[in-house]
Amino acid sequence: MSIERINPGDLAPPIGFSHAVLATGGTPVLLAGQTALNVDGVIVGEGIVEQFEVALGNLMTALRAAGGSGEHLAKVTIFSVDPVDYRANARELGGVWRRLVGREYPAMTLVGVTRLWDDAALVEIEGIAFLP
Repeated sequence: MSIERINPGDLAPPIGFSHAVLATGGTPVLLAGQTALNVDGVIVGEGIVEQFEVALGNLMTALRAAGGSGEHLAKVTIFSVDPVDYRANARELGGVWRRLVGREYPAMTLVGVTRLWDDAALVEIEGIAFLP
């Protein structure tokens, strides 16, 4: 199994994502959207950075339980109720990503949404990984 991150020179340089990810072989793992829900089912975190850290931590917990790690992530979709706030905090969010996942970046999409399932949720993260 191999995962190759492809970033063509004809496109703008990617910052915090890859333009394409080629996964060959391996077993796909589909990761459900995770918000900043704690084990008691309560949204925690006051702002986008705190909630992103919990949501990403939840995603990584699910991935590890399936036998994977950050290097296996091929695609991540982030849903944000305030994309402007998300972008304004991009540097801090990137630091959270590097600490919890590493420096390998999957193909990513940020989608602005009106609201999420839980009213207090600011961000939801889902992903696709490929395990050896």
